[in-house]
Amino acid sequence: MELRNLKYFLAVAEELNFTKAAEKLFISQPPLSRQIMELEEELQARLFNRNNKKVELTEAGKYFEKEVKELFQNLERISLKAKKIAENVSGEFRIAYISSIYSSVISDLIKQLKEQFPYVNFKLFEVSTTKQILALEQGKIDLGIIRSPVKSPKIKSQLWFQDGFSVVYNKSLIQINSEEEIPNLKDETFVFFNKDYAPHYHEVLLELCAFYGFEPKIIHESNNINSIVQLVKNGLGISIVPSNIAKNNSDTKIGFIELKKVNLFTDVSLITSKEDDSEITKSAVEFLLNFSKK
Repeated sequence: MELRNLKYFLAVAEELNFTKAAEKLFISQPPLSRQIMELEEELQARLFNRNNKKVELTEAGKYFEKEVKELFQNLERISLKAKKIAENVSGEFRIAYISSIYSSVISDLIKQLKEQFPYVNFKLFEVSTTKQILALEQGKIDLGIIRSPVKSPKIKSQLWFQDGFSVVYNKSLIQINSEEEIPNLKDETFVFFNKDYAPHYHEVLLELCAFYGFEPKIIHESNNINSIVQLVKNGLGISIVPSNIAKNNSDTKIGFIELKKVNLFTDVSLITSKEDDSEITKSAVEFLLNFSKK
């Protein structure tokens, strides 16, 4: 049984018309009909009921169509997997990350990977958590760094680290010295992540404010953590950011107060396809997991 015969069968099963199927396959109708008959003889089963008026799949034909479609899907998956294995030597590796991850970590990761896999083209994308999950499911990225839970049967998720939260403010505009003074910020304007862009993270920020007894006045929104910090620096409000951003920021014009009293954390996770066992992916994940232990 040849793959060509199976492709011919699927074309007829889809069109339920030998003439249209032949046109789709760029062959004449007689050879197509002959191939289908030979396939039926080989299977010893009639796949189509056909007369002058119409063509219909038999029950055997319907079952055969379902299984053949699944066969071709598996062949495509196997081909992509083989290509991905080959790309361990050369090819492309795509990494997506959220903006609230300190960029030097990503730079160190790429440097390490380039030393190990010098012929691989590494591509970086700053993408929201939701879009990363979809992109990984569709095979558009190879490794994702996200902030929030993952619910997908196709994705393997590993906790990278747990991050706390810190208030960020302009030192020349806000006078605050300790966490005990956080409730005094209830009348200040806030800069937050856009709710549609990062809904889970947005909700956590609201919970934090509620813990300190107020509802924030959100005046400005952004989809990028660095833009949020810049808006705060420019005096357009205050915000709450992941503590790893605060710890790695050395700008003397802005201050940070870590929120230690509230028991709220955000999980930063590494996500990969469950079917991906390439050496590049293993090396990237291992590097990041070891980095978090330092």
